Amino acid sequence: MQSGKWYKGNIHTHTTESDGDASPERVVGWYRRHKYDFLVLSDHNHRTILEHKPGRRRFKKPLMIPGEEVSASIKRGTVPVHINGIGISRVIEPLDAGAVVPTIQANVDAILAAGGIASINHPNGFWAFDHEAIAQVTGATMMEVYNGWPGANNDGAPGHPGHEQMWDAVLSAGRAIFGVATDDSHNYRDFTPLLANPGRGWAMVRAAELSQEAIIDGFASGNFYASTGIALTMLDSSRESVSLEIEQMRDWIYTTTFTGRGGVVLSEQVGLQANYGIQGDEGYVRATVRSSQGARAWTQPVFLP
Repeated sequence: MQSGKWYKGNIHTHTTESDGDASPERVVGWYRRHKYDFLVLSDHNHRTILEHKPGRRRFKKPLMIPGEEVSASIKRGTVPVHINGIGISRVIEPLDAGAVVPTIQANVDAILAAGGIASINHPNGFWAFDHEAIAQVTGATMMEVYNGWPGANNDGAPGHPGHEQMWDAVLSAGRAIFGVATDDSHNYRDFTPLLANPGRGWAMVRAAELSQEAIIDGFASGNFYASTGIALTMLDSSRESVSLEIEQMRDWIYTTTFTGRGGVVLSEQVGLQANYGIQGDEGYVRATVRSSQGARAWTQPVFLP
């Protein structure tokens, strides 16, 4: 059984320091009231640091981890390439290398040079790029399999694979990358399906303590799961098996799908518990949990030799 405590957080968040409609203080207050343990303010091309004014109470949560959405627009502004830098030590200026793959790579390299980890954001946003591009990039730790911005096109469209399909394609190409769910929140005053509201996607990181180093290590090592509304009460992953237990909410019915190389469905199980015994030839094994309400959760792949 893997040890550590689960910590809930969002790594893709905007404020009035870029194109959000609420101040950093108000945004952090929303996540604090909703009991998030950590938060990254990832304004476009800006490293937003929450300022504590004299006399203002300092809160222990959420733990603030510095970040930035490094946002380049290439091909005369028609193709957005957005990469989250998490735990960066300085502002990163976006780089335009002309084409998609070299631009992603250049900005990932810049994030790593600034001491951060890199997450590739909403590849289907404006249909910018796909798994073929991502699979050519090295150094990125994560990619978004779910993004709460209405323009993210998470499920794809004819001729455009969804983000989860892209993830399987990248994994099947031999790239070790983890899947994350984020809010990409911009709108905090009005809540509708057409706005980018908070609370839609998050990560649950298993760590020994709530510290920047421990949370970033959890992301870098894949010791987390992504969710849009499903909580796991147990998750145990090894090269022998993947086992999980799901917290029951309302009268929802849960289906867990275990997936391997090529996006092949290895097993599908209904109920609050699911287990898959690894045979060794699957390439990788990961799980997707779906509820009858539509919420989802994704475990990270176990990579097999």
